[in-house]
Amino acid sequence: MNNPQIHPVVLCGGSGTRLWPRSRVAKPKPFLPLVGDGTLFEATLARCPAAAGFAVPIVVTGAAHLAHVEAQWPAGVGGETIVEPCARNTAAAIALAALRLPEDAVMLVCPSDHHIADAAAFQAAAHAAAELAAEGWLVSFGIEATAPETGFGYLRRGEPIGALGFKVAQFVEKPDLERARQFLADGGYAWNGGIFAFRAGTFLDELAAHRPEIAAMARKAVAGGHSQGARFHPDPEAFAAINSESVDYAVMENTARAAMVPAAMGWSDIGNWDALLAARPRDASGNAVKGPAELVDCRNVLIESDGPRVSAIGLEDVVIVVDGNEVLVTTRAGAQLVGKLDGAANQ
Repeated sequence: MNNPQIHPVVLCGGSGTRLWPRSRVAKPKPFLPLVGDGTLFEATLARCPAAAGFAVPIVVTGAAHLAHVEAQWPAGVGGETIVEPCARNTAAAIALAALRLPEDAVMLVCPSDHHIADAAAFQAAAHAAAELAAEGWLVSFGIEATAPETGFGYLRRGEPIGALGFKVAQFVEKPDLERARQFLADGGYAWNGGIFAFRAGTFLDELAAHRPEIAAMARKAVAGGHSQGARFHPDPEAFAAINSESVDYAVMENTARAAMVPAAMGWSDIGNWDALLAARPRDASGNAVKGPAELVDCRNVLIESDGPRVSAIGLEDVVIVVDGNEVLVTTRAGAQLVGKLDGAANQ
């Protein structure tokens, strides 16, 4: 089966604490214009146009974010929004979408809060993954590792599957810095970016084999659900009874059909303010500024302000964010800890 149509499944969830104070529980990072003029959610949908072989999207989100999803959904695109009555992690969210599609439909599961600089490279990887998925593989995007990152899981490349991709020899948890350096030097490891492709029926079969309770309750939630225009509401009691588990742990690390396609596409999960600095255009001194600001003798500084003017002198590797009445100042290294602030936790 060549060039199967690809059904984008966009996951919108999370609390957004790592990009506090700009990102809040009420409006987390998928719905903010963090890179460029559009939001990360809008960019995710824009990367999957009909002209490039993509079907209308399915978006899975919670009731708290439904208004943002519908406000930012492009006019005329069509598709369906599955409204989760509570958060039950990615295995359950993907199961809902799979149960709303034909068994032979090829799903492309995309987080809504990632930045991808090269849309053409993303689409090429998506079509390679879709071809493998149509053959019964459960495919991960193996994101090109460009640094010894300790905040990502890794995929170890196995034997080739034709010219399209590779078997996954091993899923590796987040490593310490020394192991991450070894992975980068080895060249046979890629970041696990949380983008997947598989047939709906294949995924449901694997979920039933490895997590039968999740599969059964997801079926019950969809069978007892109802449509409301472009929205689908699963049965709340059945869905609430599902164990909360990621698709990685529930399925991908257990299946014997795990594959990967290499993807060098300028990917970032925008996981903290330091990652956002790396993703944004910068001046000759490595600074990125959004909002009124003046910098003198600064290097590798990120400033984001929604109004007040920020003046900085002689700073290096610093992040300054002003959002309403909240001000964040951190080193780039400290950006990993923003989610631990009381302000972020109680936003």
